[in-house]
Amino acid sequence: MSATSHNISTSHPRIVQLDDVAINRIAAGEVVERPASAVKELVENALDAGATRIDVAYADGGKTLIRVTDDGHGMLAEDLPLALSRHATSKIDGSDLLNIHSFGFRGEALPSLGAVGRLVVTSRSAGVEASEISVSGGVLGPVRPAALTSGTKVELRDLFHATPARLKFMRSDRAEAQAIADVIKRLAMAQPFVGFTLRDLSGGGEGRVILRADAETGDLWGALYGRLGRILGREFSENAVTIDAERDGIHLTGYAALPTYSRGSAVAQFLFVNSRPVRDKLLIGALRGAYMDFLSRDRHPAAALFLDVPPTLVDVNVHPAKSEVRFRDPGMVRGLIVSALRHALAEAGHRASSTVAGATLGAMRPEGVGARVYQMDRPSMALRGASYTAQAPQPPMAGFAEMTAPSARIDPPAPEPNIPVTGRPLGAARGQVHENYIIAQTTDGMVIVDQHAAHERLVYERLKAQKAERGVAAQALLIPEIVELDADAAARLLDHAEDLSRLGLGLEPFGPGAIAVRETPALLGPVDATALVRDILDELEDQGESQSLEAKLLAVLSRMACHGSVRSGRRMQADEMNALLREMEATPHSGQCNHGRPTYVELKLADIERLFGRT
Repeated sequence: MSATSHNISTSHPRIVQLDDVAINRIAAGEVVERPASAVKELVENALDAGATRIDVAYADGGKTLIRVTDDGHGMLAEDLPLALSRHATSKIDGSDLLNIHSFGFRGEALPSLGAVGRLVVTSRSAGVEASEISVSGGVLGPVRPAALTSGTKVELRDLFHATPARLKFMRSDRAEAQAIADVIKRLAMAQPFVGFTLRDLSGGGEGRVILRADAETGDLWGALYGRLGRILGREFSENAVTIDAERDGIHLTGYAALPTYSRGSAVAQFLFVNSRPVRDKLLIGALRGAYMDFLSRDRHPAAALFLDVPPTLVDVNVHPAKSEVRFRDPGMVRGLIVSALRHALAEAGHRASSTVAGATLGAMRPEGVGARVYQMDRPSMALRGASYTAQAPQPPMAGFAEMTAPSARIDPPAPEPNIPVTGRPLGAARGQVHENYIIAQTTDGMVIVDQHAAHERLVYERLKAQKAERGVAAQALLIPEIVELDADAAARLLDHAEDLSRLGLGLEPFGPGAIAVRETPALLGPVDATALVRDILDELEDQGESQSLEAKLLAVLSRMACHGSVRSGRRMQADEMNALLREMEATPHSGQCNHGRPTYVELKLADIERLFGRT
């Protein structure tokens, strides 16, 4: 192996100034990662131009064609060459990079796209004629007259034709098209008053419409609710709670789904900062932490959350694609998200997602379905009355009672108390089946309750309330356990010593780069203090806040609740069942058990009748 590096010339290296084409191609490698990145930049330019209608078309996953048309304010002919120049923009003057109110501000998108593809920009401003300019491989063409009603149309063909090596890293057309659709969905969610159309032109012709979201009307909440219903589906909007909280000038709005409407992956988590779609580790961690007590580790919450932050409190200039942000006070932002979500979920009370009932109805399949009976084929009321009379039990004949053995007699059941169901969301108990499921009648249907899962949640909430009221008992170690760390890690951990002490973990400094664990939570019993401390430290380094100790304590409380709740197989009296229903109605989060599964299923009478063909 040669001792010299293959990347450094043996002769004296010369420093040269790169030309504009090379600079733009290098910038394109950061800004335009794939066709979806180009779509994002162009659509954000259209939003900055005040567009109310944006049409996006692509072919072959965006590799051969991307076209974005908007009805914004457009550009003048003399501004077109400048728009394709590097670091030229109309959105900022460069004097204050900490007070940015627009999506774009670097002036890199159009020149980068022109450096790696064939770009044509056609634009018309109010009161002047339309004009266009083209650039291919970084070579700028002249400005020419064009035909356009209003706004701007940007057409990008043969993306990465000037850098063919990048094409080898592209995924399939289908995967790239899916990435484009995801970008448009996120931008459409953040702009409910702007209409969006996404069209696939692969194969020529008019193509097919992939997504159409007309501009919403009304107030912001109504528009956002309607747009989320169009993008994420009606099921999400029906099973989501409203989020509206504010703290120190930071406003959090949006919708978060009930825990029983969880997903198998994080594909339904949409986070926005000042209407900018972001994939921020801090925000994702806060969302996960808010649902920590309601979902198992293999389930993920669904939410669309919008943070409005004063531009001086957030830095969007930390990533070339502007997909990450930095907050001046990340702890306050995380605390706002966690507290707002937990408060909203608590206000949902015993509510469970409607998809649970839909899955239950879907599982009910009659084994033998006969021919449909139409209304004209149904017997008349008089005929049915006569039939019922004929089928009614007849009084026993004289002497029959004496012939029946006493042991064969069946005493009639005691009359059921007439418990009202009005004003009670979970109704009144009417029976118990398989010694585990309570059947309750509601005003317009019925409820099936898993008695063990429901009572487990109720006991768990009581234990949590006791923990919050009395604190966590600490168990002093006979011999303190010394954990060796580096000086910075030990200092970071000791900064949170007071918070950890409230959870029963007592820490003290023990010389440079070491801490002494003197107390551990009594609930945990024997514990590996070193492993626990290192887990907490890892979370502090990754998220700035640790939930591991609290999660372990809650897991213990959950196990205690499981063992202390009504077991499956226990026969319950009517008053016990009704008491359980009433407590569920009064207890937050009682719609799901400690693992995120539903505790009850509600079936509407109309759905039940539909199962039996009575509609």
